[in-house]
Amino acid sequence: MPTLQSSGVGSGIDINGLVSQLVAAERAPAEQRLQRASTRVTTQLSAIGTLRGALAALQSSVTGLKTASAFQARRADSTDKAVFGASATSSAATGSYTVEVRQLASAQKLASGPYAAGASAVVGTGTLTITGGGKTFDVAIGDAAKTLEGIRDAINAAPGNDTVQATLIQAIDGARLVLTSRQTGSASAIQVAAAGGDGGLSALVYQPGGTMNLTQIAAASNAEAVVEGFTVQGPTNVLNDAIGGVSLTLVAAKPGTVLQLNVANDESATRDKVRKFVTDLNGSLSVLAKLRAYNPATSEAGPLLGDSMLRGIEEGVRRQISAPAKTATLPYDSLNSIGIAVGADGTFSLDEAKLTKALAADFDAVGRLFGSSDGIGVRLADTLDRALRSDGQVAARSDSLQTSKKALTRDQAALELRMDSVEKRYRAQFIAMDKLLAGLQNTSNYLSKQLKGA
Repeated sequence: MPTLQSSGVGSGIDINGLVSQLVAAERAPAEQRLQRASTRVTTQLSAIGTLRGALAALQSSVTGLKTASAFQARRADSTDKAVFGASATSSAATGSYTVEVRQLASAQKLASGPYAAGASAVVGTGTLTITGGGKTFDVAIGDAAKTLEGIRDAINAAPGNDTVQATLIQAIDGARLVLTSRQTGSASAIQVAAAGGDGGLSALVYQPGGTMNLTQIAAASNAEAVVEGFTVQGPTNVLNDAIGGVSLTLVAAKPGTVLQLNVANDESATRDKVRKFVTDLNGSLSVLAKLRAYNPATSEAGPLLGDSMLRGIEEGVRRQISAPAKTATLPYDSLNSIGIAVGADGTFSLDEAKLTKALAADFDAVGRLFGSSDGIGVRLADTLDRALRSDGQVAARSDSLQTSKKALTRDQAALELRMDSVEKRYRAQFIAMDKLLAGLQNTSNYLSKQLKGA
């Protein structure tokens, strides 16, 4: 910035004020143009962000509708959830099934004999080899870990041990080492072998059919249920393969009690999906309408009024919603056929009674209306993806506006440099004029004195 200068010494003119006014007058048109352009770009960038958010919200809603299976929800109900619960996927066949829970899956537990000296009792040294669930790992027991608690800690810290958990139980007759399988099911039964050392670890050997120095306090067992008269088993209390598309969670064994499992279409969940879709659709279209709105009473215009991109996207969305789905099942090939209609103001409404009737008449057809190859959900998702992807229309417009914003920043910097040059030029001219006036004033004073003296 130029330094402050005093008023003209020869002319008495306020050079600083005059230079400032002239520079401001020359700056104003260009600066106003840049400010208008910057405001316009910033407003449009904000509008594009709002547009992106509205479309992304609708895209998120449509993503869950673009497959028929997303609509074909099934509900699985147990007649006694204290015995077993159930859930079903869209692939489950509707119907009723008998279920009897005979046995829950359990993890094997083995206990050593009592050691009166407690946790510090010396057991022995050597190597323990523990097997369970098809996995085997070794535990080296040296002098520092030959006590009951040392063996416990060594087992739990052994590399590759995701098979057993070792604990100590302090009873009135002494401390016991308890090994518990980390997995349930008969395939996770534990075996323990000992080798080397001083031989003391033989007290922990457990080899079914051979030496069994540990006591089994809980057997490794599979879960067992009878479904439709057929026995099914699994290593955990969740049976996923007993009925196609249905998962049974066994809670309590109740042999001899036959319960009912009912698998039905989940019309409530489907209604919720359709209801949410209508709500999200109206919300997104409302945002688009505000961006292109014009209020004649106030002459206020939306930031994207007349914008061809916005108009194209909105028309595309409405076109995909209104066009019938050729691959759907008649008569449910349009939104109107399931109760979704558009009003005179462009908003959509849902006739719940009409939707319920459609679901009752052909539940899966509603899913195909949205999720078949030419379904409304599929088409709408594709339209939104083209607009929102990284090389899509919205990203391209945003990139263009960001480029314009950077250019305006450069133009503003260039204007500042030019105005600095203009200010220096004006100041130099006025200083030169001031010096000239000062010289003329000196000459005038000299001549006046000479004339008075004559």
